[in-house]
Amino acid sequence: MKSLFMRKMDPRCVYCALGRSLNAKEVACVRQGVVGAYDRCRSFRYDALKRVPAKPEKLGRDYGDGDFTL
Repeated sequence: MKSLFMRKMDPRCVYCALGRSLNAKEVACVRQGVVGAYDRCRSFRYDALKRVPAKPEKLGRDYGDGDFTL
């Protein structure tokens, strides 16, 4: 399984199936030991459940009920 929605995603240890997150900056890898969260290696295997998608952008203005009536 390559990636869920992004075709050109950078491999990072945070998203790897072989690693367990220790904190925001470190990952415990089965093969490499404790590494940085944004490091990468040749053993990278993508795990879609570890990826947290970016929050959607907020709309430019506040809409009310009157904007959605005919």
